Formats: sequence, C-alpha cells, structure tokens
Amino acid sequence: MSEPKDPASAPVEGARAGATRDRWRIVRPLAHRDFRALFAAVVLSIFAAGMWAVVMVYAVIGVGGGPLDLSLVAAANATGLLLCAIPGGIVADRVSRRLIVRAVSLADFLAITSVVVVGAFGPVGIPQLVVVAFTLGAGAGFFFPAYSAILPRLLPPGQLLAANGLEGAIRPALQQAAGPAAAGMLLAAVIPAHAAVVIAIAHGAAFTILMFLRPEPEPAAADETADHSAKSVFHDLREAVVFTVKTPWLLWTLLYATLWVLVVVGPEEVLLPFLVRERIGEDPRLFGFLLAVYGAGGVLGSIFVSSRKLPRRYLTTMNLVWGVSTLPFIIVGFTDQYWLLMASLFLVGFGFSYGNVIWGTLLQRRVPRHMLGRISSLDFFVSLALMPLSMALAGPLSEVLSMQVIFTAAGVLTLVFGIIAIFAARMPQDEIAHPLTD
Repeated sequence: MSEPKDPASAPVEGARAGATRDRWRIVRPLAHRDFRALFAAVVLSIFAAGMWAVVMVYAVIGVGGGPLDLSLVAAANATGLLLCAIPGGIVADRVSRRLIVRAVSLADFLAITSVVVVGAFGPVGIPQLVVVAFTLGAGAGFFFPAYSAILPRLLPPGQLLAANGLEGAIRPALQQAAGPAAAGMLLAAVIPAHAAVVIAIAHGAAFTILMFLRPEPEPAAADETADHSAKSVFHDLREAVVFTVKTPWLLWTLLYATLWVLVVVGPEEVLLPFLVRERIGEDPRLFGFLLAVYGAGGVLGSIFVSSRKLPRRYLTTMNLVWGVSTLPFIIVGFTDQYWLLMASLFLVGFGFSYGNVIWGTLLQRRVPRHMLGRISSLDFFVSLALMPLSMALAGPLSEVLSMQVIFTAAGVLTLVFGIIAIFAARMPQDEIAHPLTD
C-alpha cells in the first residue's frame, strides 16, 4: 500500500507538471495537421524569397544591368507589395483564405518558372524581371493578410502566440541567412536562371502541400459575419478603418509602428553599411556577419516570447520592449568596436521580433475575425508607408548631422514614442480590462 501524499505538495507537483508542459509550448501548434501543412508551405516560400533576393541581383547583373536597373526591379517588388496590401486584406475577408494562399503560391511558382524557361534559351531581360518582381510583391500583399486571418480558424487561442513565434523565428533564419547563403553557393557554380530552378521547386512544393489543406471550419455566428456579398468593397474598408480609429490600443500601436519605421529604418538600412566601412573595415563580410547576428537576435527573440505564456501586461510589455530594444542604437552611433556593434544589433533584433510576435497574436485574438484580414493589411500598409521616406531622408540628414546624433535620435525617440502610445491609449487599463489567458 502506497503512502498518502502530503496535500501541501500538490501545488508544487502541479507547477512542475505545468513547467514540463511549457517546455513544448512553442511546438504545440504543429500537432494540428492543417497548421503543419500551412507552416511547411510558409517555410518553403520564405526560403525561396531569401534565395530570390540574391538571384535577382545577379540576374540583373548577368544581362549587363547596373544600379538603375536593379533599383527598377526592386521598386517593382515594393510597388506590388504596397499596391496589393489593402486589396489583399479585403479579399481575405471575402474569399476563402485557403484559396488565396494556394493562388499566390501557384502565381509565385509560375513567375519563377518563367525565369527558368526563358533563361534556358537566352538571357532574362530586365522587363521580365520587373514583371516577376511585381508579381512576387503583389503575391506577398495577398498572402500574409490571408495567412494571419486563417490562423485563428485553425488553432485554439492559446496556441496563436506559439504559432506566430514559429513564423517569427524561421523568417530571419531562412530569408536573411539560409536562403541567401544557398543562393550564393549555387551562383558560384551556375547562372542565375539555373539557380532559379531551386526557387521554382520550392514554390511548387509549397503549392503542392497547400493542396492538402482542408476547408476552414464554419464560422461561429457569434464571432464572424461570413456574408459580404451585399456589402461593397468601400464598406469593408471603411468598417476596418472605423474599427481601427475607435480602438485606442490598435490605433496608437499603428501610429507608433509608423513612427518607429520613420526614425529607425533609414539609419539601419542606409547609414549602417557606411558606418561599418568607416569604423570597422571595408570587407563586405563584416557587414554581412553583422546582419546575420541581427537575424539571430530575431530568431531567439521569437522563440523566447513564444515559449512562454502571453504576458499579463501584454500591451505595455510589447511597446516597452520595442522602445527599449532600440536604445542600443546609441551605442551603434558612438562605438568603433565590432563586438559592441554585434551585441547592439543582436539586442535590437531580439526586441523587435519579441514585440512583433505579441503584436501578431493580439491582432488574431482581439480583432473580430470577419475583419482580421483587413486589419492585418492596414497594419502591413501603415507600418511600411513611411519606409521610403525614411530611406530618402537618411542620406541628406547624414550630410548635416553626425552619425552619433542620428543613431542616438533613433534609439531615444522610439522609446519616447512607445511611452506616449502606452499612456495615450490607456494601455495598462485596457489590458487589465481585457485579459488574454491560454
């Protein structure tokens, strides 16, 4: 006969059991068949995008193109993305999300396959590369609102944070590291059109996997209005904008994200390469490794936040982490030590991804499902709207201000903006009034 257990030990044992379960929190969404299929397709697509970023450059160079031609192709991609972000969200709330992700995956496959086919008979012209780049950008504008909107239909609320963490971890790992590295190794041996074969295979495999995605569950009447047939596209867009304006935590976080992009992206994308050249050295590998460390920070930030429960003070935590994580830019502005640059960029990447995982989860849990696609696309569009302006301003500002001043401003202003957003939207009161438990 076994000895009776001490009742006082029960809470301790329960806590131990909970801790054991929490070790696997980040991979729990993979227990769902449809999420596994969707996630596998996303992994392949992100890897392909990372490869294409490099193959595209050498495809332009291979036909004698210069910086202007490369800018034209890159601008076509960005234009497709921005033009289709809002329509993509509207369509995601009107049409089957499963149909959208399949159509985008097929379009990506056909676009890259055209490069392979034409490249087998001769050089791929700049006009074709422009069309392909626009198609891929437009596809992303449709894909990601649909992806964000379909997750709450496939997973229980308590697993959305982990699902977003998985996507947040593999994106920098594949798009900034593995994909470009694989493309670089292939391009050392073959021409760009032949390297594009691997990209086409990845997109084709993604499309094939998505064909096994089952129909979405029928929406519950309480949380989704499925019939949009009697409503205009303008009505759909207006409904999303009105909801955003009337929802303080959403509005102020979007405003904060817009200002974050304005003050951070330009210095990071335009000025950082020159800072590294001036203070550390001209070897391109120095800058490349710095970007890899930045991406590694993003991977670990995503894994860290998604392996735990959503913070009780989720809005405050998200905005403060975003703001505090840019303070290392102050060090970037002053240091000439490479290890300090690496540590600073690692912290920036960690905090950026940490906040992004929480943000994606909040959209999926606090935005009504019938407008989640539109709100996701508004987030996508608004957050990126000032990116071109930020890049355009960075160069001229560097002519009148020192690197120290610019990077210090980028580090400090984002924290100030985050604190303003927290109090303007009364986020501490909001998150207590709307707790999100697993």
